[in-house]
Amino acid sequence: MATDDLPPRLRRAIELAYNVEGVVGARVWQWPGRIAVGVRGAATSSPTELLRRVEAAVSALREAGETWDFGILEDAEPTPEPSETRQ
Repeated sequence: MATDDLPPRLRRAIELAYNVEGVVGARVWQWPGRIAVGVRGAATSSPTELLRRVEAAVSALREAGETWDFGILEDAEPTPEPSETRQ
């Protein structure tokens, strides 16, 4: 799914993630009441620090009762599930 096909809030989450120093790749998935953000960092980025900065960058997008998960993307691209929204 292209970025333009994402709901505006998820598109904004991707934009904010890419604006974090050290982020070289980002993906977002959405399920009812839950959003997951995965990022790939530059070789010089600390994964823990990178996730903390991405989480802080997108915190204003959270809605009440919604769960957001953050993680590091691995090098190999997994095959997306049919229900995933990807950028």
